[in-house]
Amino acid sequence: MFHHIVAMQFDPGVDAAFHERVEHFCARIREDRRVLRYVYGPNTASRHDGLTHVIVSAFPGAREHDAYQVSPVHVEMKNFMLPRITRIVVCELDDGMPLP
Repeated sequence: MFHHIVAMQFDPGVDAAFHERVEHFCARIREDRRVLRYVYGPNTASRHDGLTHVIVSAFPGAREHDAYQVSPVHVEMKNFMLPRITRIVVCELDDGMPLP
C-alpha cells in the first residue's frame, strides 16, 4: 500500500468557506476507485509546528498514486489551494504490504 500525507500551513485569510471547498474536492477524489482512503482535516498533534491541516491518503500502489497526482480533480484542487499555502510538508511511504 502507498501512503501519501500532506501537512499544510495556510495564510491567515483562510476561512471556513475555503475548508468547505477543499472538502468538496476531497469528496470528488474519494469517488476514484484507485483511492483507498482520502481524508482532510485539522492536524490535532500537539507538536504540529504551525502545520494546521493535513491530508492523509492511501493507494494500492505507487502507480495509482501517480495517476491521482495528474488527475483533473487533484490538479484543480492544487491550483485552488497552493496560493493560500504558506508551508507544506509531504511524506510518502510504500510499505510493500499487500491489500487486505
